[in-house]
Amino acid sequence: MALTTEEVKKVALLSRLELSEGEVEKLGRHLNDLLSQFEKLQLADVTDVDPLAGVVASSNVFRDDVSGEPFPREEMLVNAPEVRDGCIIVPRIIEG
Repeated sequence: MALTTEEVKKVALLSRLELSEGEVEKLGRHLNDLLSQFEKLQLADVTDVDPLAGVVASSNVFRDDVSGEPFPREEMLVNAPEVRDGCIIVPRIIEG
């Protein structure tokens, strides 16, 4: 299923991309190459393949949750860029 130039322009419009005619042509070739690869993947027989979450077998390693003495506040605040009244000061991100 190859995309037409008009379909590529529509995808660019929906993606809020402003493309020149050369970029539309280049992107169209790239998208069509991707679609052809997906079509090849569709032909693969995976009926006897078990689904998996990752390609490497892994398992969680748990340790006992043991409480201990907390670190001293002064020691933890040493690396903070700015501290005031025992608290880390961060830049304001919400106008107000």
